Amino acid sequence: MISPSITLDITAKAKEMKARGIDVISFGAGEPDFDTPENIQLAGINAIKSGNTRYTATSGILELKEAICEKLKKENNLDYKLSNIIVSNGAKQSIFNSLFAILNPGDEVIMPLPYWVSYPEFIKLSGGVPVSVETKEENNFKFKLEDLENALTSKTKALILNSPSNPTGAAYDLKELQDIANWAVKNNIFVISDEIYEKLIYDGHKHISIASLNEEIKRLTIVINGMSKAYAMTGWRIGYAAADEEIVKVMTNIQSHTTSNPCSISQYASVEGLVGDQLIIEEMKEHFIHRRNYMVEKINSINGLSCRKPLGAFYVMANISKLKGQIIKGKNIESSLDLANLLLDEAKVAVIPGSAFGADDFIRLSYATSMENIKEGLNRIEETLN
Repeated sequence: MISPSITLDITAKAKEMKARGIDVISFGAGEPDFDTPENIQLAGINAIKSGNTRYTATSGILELKEAICEKLKKENNLDYKLSNIIVSNGAKQSIFNSLFAILNPGDEVIMPLPYWVSYPEFIKLSGGVPVSVETKEENNFKFKLEDLENALTSKTKALILNSPSNPTGAAYDLKELQDIANWAVKNNIFVISDEIYEKLIYDGHKHISIASLNEEIKRLTIVINGMSKAYAMTGWRIGYAAADEEIVKVMTNIQSHTTSNPCSISQYASVEGLVGDQLIIEEMKEHFIHRRNYMVEKINSINGLSCRKPLGAFYVMANISKLKGQIIKGKNIESSLDLANLLLDEAKVAVIPGSAFGADDFIRLSYATSMENIKEGLNRIEETLN
């Protein structure tokens, strides 16, 4: 059975309260609060005016594939041909296409816990079996090699690697990636490397794509990326994958029978995003760093809450285990969903319960919102919990 998205449920409830005139502050959104850069907007408008509003090739326009190849070579040290690239309706579709292409019924896919909400549902939709491996907070929510070894069976087909991670902000370093790559090559395991947050990595850390380590792991890796997070283009719905040519052929066939090509206007705008001025990304990053630092410090000052400083993305996983079992404002807090509902009802603050990510001892807060909202929202949470 496919489960509904708790993330979207909480966000919808918060929006409905806002529509009724209630002053709700949302820490739920998984999207930058910035406008799409103007040069990208203008490229989209120009695409409309130029008549680029018709069907394109299923796997994407030539110009965008060329820009993606150039980006992967320059920024990720990855050399791909056009036949290795497929453009989809968001990175979400790219991941689904990947799993649908490689899985047979009963194949197992290892994924981190906490996991992004859609990973287990994608795996189930594709006929596979999700195998969640708990990544400990004390290890900054990252796989250990022995964890992967313990999860490995004769049915293991793939591993999902998300760095930087939603929901934890975890990012893997070179040594950790080398260990995972060696394990995957040794056991002939596909790696679906979700790199959608690659540009949002902080504190001097550099994003490394696992596919860039050697040709053996590159052959087994499906690199997932897109325009949504780095370029504030969530609604434009452009993601892409880079993989072995045979896998891309299957993914293209799947896409041709489900959605056909991604939006033509968004594709032309994305070309400008990749080849145009990249300064806006650095400006957004500075805001995210400032917000993250404030949020982490404030959460760690609130009784009953604690968190680690994330290395990437724009989320904080706050540990709520000390609050479980308590009665707050007359309500028993037995789960992360109980706490999320309490904060929405009493503090008028929306957070995502950790149960959405398989981690009930946590709640996720997004700092992809203004400093004003962050300060006010965290003050409300502190007052409610005290």
